[in-house]
Amino acid sequence: MGALHEGHLALIRRARKECRRVIVTIYVNPTQFGPNEDLARYPRPRRRDLALCRRAGVDIVFAPVNLYAPGHSTYVEETTLSRGREGASRPGHFRGVATVVLMLFNLTRPTHAYFGQKDAQQVDVIRRMVRDLHVPLRLVVVPTVRDADGLALSSRNRYLSPKERAVAVEFARLLQAAARQRTDPGGWLRRRLKKIPGLKLDHVTLAEDRLCAAVWVGKTRLIDNEGLS
Repeated sequence: MGALHEGHLALIRRARKECRRVIVTIYVNPTQFGPNEDLARYPRPRRRDLALCRRAGVDIVFAPVNLYAPGHSTYVEETTLSRGREGASRPGHFRGVATVVLMLFNLTRPTHAYFGQKDAQQVDVIRRMVRDLHVPLRLVVVPTVRDADGLALSSRNRYLSPKERAVAVEFARLLQAAARQRTDPGGWLRRRLKKIPGLKLDHVTLAEDRLCAAVWVGKTRLIDNEGLS
């Protein structure tokens, strides 16, 4: 959705190594935002994004203004992996994600598509959609990129004040520590997150071999995940 950072650039670099041509799609998709979410204020630094793509060797940037025709009424919905986690907290979110991703696949016709592991449930949903709808491409998942202080990179990190940033870093630190716990990593993480001033817990979920969590730090909702050790 734009507001590119080093996590996005890691996707571009991986694609640059493996493909003859690289396309970056940028679109702030309204159908994946719920009521009272941050659609209106979501960062849109278009000139900076284009400059980063140019320096990274991107061949084409596809940045449509609007993908939805008047009276749009067709959506893609994955009904199993989209439940729980983000799906419980943000009803309709993954319907919007799956719909716009399939639109972008149809319009750009990639042989490979690169997604970050940070959005773990999104990866699960898109992988299942590609399988179930026989989308002819290879989905490549790139590991989460973290800042020097351990916080997973996100376009929404720019919302955080310095004080909130310190709280967010503690969230990331505890999540990584929880993933190393041999017994009840989810419970271990919940207990510790509830003790952090300035942090409101949304969910902690164990999804197969990955510990996923979402929290509110001030008015900013952050997600992260870590594979169990």
